[in-house]
Amino acid sequence: MTEGLPDDLEAVIGLEIHVQLSTETKMFCGCSLSFGDPPNTHTCPVCLAHPGVLPVPNRRAIEYAIQIALALGCEVAPRSIFHRKNYFYPDNPKAYQISQYDVPLASAGELANVRIHRAHLEEDAAKMVHIGESGRIQGSSGSLVDFNRAGTPLVEIVTEPDIRSASEAREWGQLLRETVRQLGVSDVNMEEGSLRCDANVSIRPRGSSELGTKTELKNMNSFRFLEKGITAELDRQAGLVASGERVVQETLHFDPGTGALHPLRSKEEAHDYRYLPEPDLVPLAPDSAMLEEARKSLPELPEAKAKRYRDELGIPEAPAELLSVRAELAGFLEAMLAAEPDLEPRVAANWLTGEFAAELRRKGDPDLSEVPVEAAALASLASMAQAKKISHGTAKDLLTRMVDDGIDPVAVVTEEDLGQLSDSSELEAIVEKVVEENPGPAEEVQAGNEKAIGALVGAVMKETGGRADGGEVNRILRQALGLG
Repeated sequence: MTEGLPDDLEAVIGLEIHVQLSTETKMFCGCSLSFGDPPNTHTCPVCLAHPGVLPVPNRRAIEYAIQIALALGCEVAPRSIFHRKNYFYPDNPKAYQISQYDVPLASAGELANVRIHRAHLEEDAAKMVHIGESGRIQGSSGSLVDFNRAGTPLVEIVTEPDIRSASEAREWGQLLRETVRQLGVSDVNMEEGSLRCDANVSIRPRGSSELGTKTELKNMNSFRFLEKGITAELDRQAGLVASGERVVQETLHFDPGTGALHPLRSKEEAHDYRYLPEPDLVPLAPDSAMLEEARKSLPELPEAKAKRYRDELGIPEAPAELLSVRAELAGFLEAMLAAEPDLEPRVAANWLTGEFAAELRRKGDPDLSEVPVEAAALASLASMAQAKKISHGTAKDLLTRMVDDGIDPVAVVTEEDLGQLSDSSELEAIVEKVVEENPGPAEEVQAGNEKAIGALVGAVMKETGGRADGGEVNRILRQALGLG
């Protein structure tokens, strides 16, 4: 079974991700963008849909959208057009949303083996605030509308149904978020709504090429909840199929607090929105200079960075993937390798994503700027451990002190005489002493219980103050106990 599905069924998942662009003004007017300002303080006749007003496209938003399209390997259309997507709801003062329909800005891309169906520009709706009897207006109930968000530029990214599990959806979404973040075109803050994710979920017989009836999970505000919501919906659909019922196409809300799914409405089709070309806007036709400028602005993106780390630096897949989506750690890695040319990239990556990451978690995952550890100091520590100048245990203890107090590891090793024991005759004498003082574990090892050697290794490390190399201790102990 995969994530709760019987072996004869497989998940078919596609994602629709809305990215709020970090422009200074809205998509079709000059109102400032804001988060957290008093309601309805960033509005004008255009975004409030007063009669007779005309929209004007935001050039910076178009440039940002092209950057996203190129980063996702999409083909940018030589000519794309805006449409009116008609629907009536209080968050939409025009009774239509300006979006793109059959001729989007970009299509046919791919990110990490998930195909991108399309990426297009549109404007956001206003924010609805629902209140009850205990709401902020005494004795009232209903809904309030904040038009500050109305008209915010969005790029909607729609994948093909290439994702096969809830965990894969979460991981891919995180990769997309980091890719967009590193472009600098959005802060992709899900808590503030800068990135919102919907999932189209269906199941089908394993091995079939037919698509099942899909449902849509709306507005997941974290990728952890996205994974939980998809898992819950897969379980629900599998249960329906097992009981002989059919899945109905509808839009659902997942409550992360209770784990429950609630229907919102029947799933709309394109014809329900009565799309028609926007008569007040000319087509978008980016020229070659605009496309070239966008290409040159692209940084090394996470997928390419992970490949370089694996292929050129020999870093294993897991740390390479983690470093590629943690830009601050990747910067630390590059600085470490520059500071210590003899430090193996694999060793540096393991320290960064292993022991150092664990120390950051212990401190509550602060920003690296708040941690008193310089990349050069961490490189010195890793280099000393690599060269066996200090033991791994000593290095871990020093790292904790570095994160807490910002110590210089090289100076402390010298001042406190923490260098690893390099005299094999001294270490052999300590091993002989420990074996004599601990006959019980020694006899157990010789009787065939090799796990008992751990007690002897621990005793030697205690005797040496953690300065001995664990592997060397193990070798000498096995030799002393006649294990070869």
